[in-house]
Amino acid sequence: MNTFGRQFRVSIFGESHGNAIGVVMDGVRAGIPLCEEDFMADILRRKSGKKGTTPRIEADEPQILSGVFEGHTTGAPLTVIFRNANTRSGDYSLFRDIPRPGHADRCASIKWHDFNDPRGGGHFSGRITLPIVAAGTVAKKMLGICPRATVTRLGGVSRAEALAGRTDDGSLSDQQIWNDVLDAALRERDSVGGVVECRIDSVPVGLGEPFFDSVEALISHAIFSIPGVRGIEFGDGFAAADMKGSEHNDPYGDNDPDGSGPLPSKNGAGGVNGGISNGNPLVFRVAFKPTSSIGKAQRTYDFSKGMMTTLETPGRHDACFALRTPVIVEAMAALVLADLAAVASR
Repeated sequence: MNTFGRQFRVSIFGESHGNAIGVVMDGVRAGIPLCEEDFMADILRRKSGKKGTTPRIEADEPQILSGVFEGHTTGAPLTVIFRNANTRSGDYSLFRDIPRPGHADRCASIKWHDFNDPRGGGHFSGRITLPIVAAGTVAKKMLGICPRATVTRLGGVSRAEALAGRTDDGSLSDQQIWNDVLDAALRERDSVGGVVECRIDSVPVGLGEPFFDSVEALISHAIFSIPGVRGIEFGDGFAAADMKGSEHNDPYGDNDPDGSGPLPSKNGAGGVNGGISNGNPLVFRVAFKPTSSIGKAQRTYDFSKGMMTTLETPGRHDACFALRTPVIVEAMAALVLADLAAVASR
């Protein structure tokens, strides 16, 4: 299924090299100011073309098809599409016989009896995250709060290590910060993964349900829908397994920022207790794998010839797609919180 949410429901459609990709949002509150330009700030954060990202450049121009009238949402399903133009489908013709290591080529072919669209990865492509970013723009408007995500680790190098000897006054781009890591991967015709941390302030107390619809469960569900995710942790995360309760627990202090009562004085839980938001910032980290499509030669299997072969993946790919994911992580988190807020208000 390609639909997520209960009251704020998001459905994505399209393939990487098809005519268009897009999203349908149901449950959008009426009266929200919205136009195509509102999507562009987040879209540009995801856009390719910089060092370490794919040279495939698309216009990524959003087109609102429904759900907006005279500059405001109507309450009807909101549909946004993006046309595909810069495609090279011939680059992918050999993957029917020689599936790319780490990709869904083989399992998708088996699942859909070879009827799936393999071009550019089809519906499995990272390009399908573009409509998610668009939906995130709407979700952020509905919430009135904005998640903030950043790359904190790349290719085994921490942000602090990458910045050693340099002053980060906010003017350095990710490509500048991680320049050495990216140069090494490009020289080797290989790829690297990374870690993205997301922080969401001003989350109201009480969002989420125990067990299956906990805040962590729903955010994890959404985050793992992003292609290439390999792990997620909240607050202290896996480090909590090595702590004592006295170290990990979040005692309540005398801090009362909005007059509704004290909040936990630390945030080992990442803003969630018992699956429910506790008023502290919601903090989680996401691990992204290295890009599977690499120019470096790999030994793999040729199913047409029934023998091992060497594959050097053709096409245009990211040396590190994690660089483009912070805005996608933000969007997924916003979708979850917008849906939880809509459920809570009913």
